[in-house]
Amino acid sequence: MAINLQKGQRENINAPKFTVGLGWDINNTSTGGAFDLDASLFLLGDNKRLVSDSHFIFYNNLESPDKAVIHSGDNLTGDGDGDDEQIKIDLTKIDAAIKEISVVVTIHDAETRRQNFGQVRNSFIRIFNTETNEEILKYELDEDFSIETAVEFGRIYNRNGEWKFEAVGSGQRDGLEKFVSMYQ
Repeated sequence: MAINLQKGQRENINAPKFTVGLGWDINNTSTGGAFDLDASLFLLGDNKRLVSDSHFIFYNNLESPDKAVIHSGDNLTGDGDGDDEQIKIDLTKIDAAIKEISVVVTIHDAETRRQNFGQVRNSFIRIFNTETNEEILKYELDEDFSIETAVEFGRIYNRNGEWKFEAVGSGQRDGLEKFVSMYQ
């Protein structure tokens, strides 16, 4: 049975192969334009920086060099139920230099489209065992991010040989560029 996390909670993943699923819906009071939310992962070393530029996983770089992290691709609308984007992670293949994975969701072209996470609802991150499809944990964003255009949903990190997930739920309004500059 999946564990529903609150902001700041941590939980062991206990699966060598798992999938990160992200989902969201758009409020009816949106700007009328299409919303394109994008999931990005930053694969970080001990220094909390990208191991290399190719360890930044997003819609233009769908897999890590070791093929341990594979992004399903860009969902341009978020329509439908369930996961809008998925990222498969295989810890049996992951580069030993990677100690943390930051999971960030941003609104593509948010400034031009005058969009923010206050116009998004039912957003979540979940982790499930890739081999059994059993949901391990889920974190639903319940805050109103009325000016933010980027949110770090969570982080997956290695502590003493065990991989854990922390529900972060931290937003900011400078888009993906802010996270890229933080982690480079």
